[in-house]
Amino acid sequence: MIEETTELVIEKVKECLMPLINEYGLELVDVEFKTSGRRWLLRVFIDKEGGVVLSDCENISRELSLILDVEDFIKHPYVLEVSSPGLTRPLKTRQDFVRSIGKPCRILTSEKIENKNEFKGKILDVREDEIEIKGKIGVFTIPIYAIKKANLEFEL
Repeated sequence: MIEETTELVIEKVKECLMPLINEYGLELVDVEFKTSGRRWLLRVFIDKEGGVVLSDCENISRELSLILDVEDFIKHPYVLEVSSPGLTRPLKTRQDFVRSIGKPCRILTSEKIENKNEFKGKILDVREDEIEIKGKIGVFTIPIYAIKKANLEFEL
């Protein structure tokens, strides 16, 4: 059994997941391992072109659960959840932003850019090291290194 830290568990889970993700033609969006009340929660977010369906989540959950039982590197009892990232999908990589050009998003930055830390608007362009979004009051260029959190926004 390896020494457990949240980051180490997440990395090990990702290693176990990647063959399954590739086999099923899915994309791994995120893995979380955290306490939820008095229990630990291992949450896996998957996606694919056109969106995931229940059977995608069931297949990954069933197969990952078997792998994790054999590998046995998580010391705490935990609950495994496999789901879609939803309509407000997190944007974590440059490729996430590229795929979302033209869609509305919300970006929080770790430093002020044009006197703001929060930006809402449509993603116009993604360059090597910055994102351009069009908000209600103009166009903003946000360096990727300054993005603390970003999500797609739901639009009616």
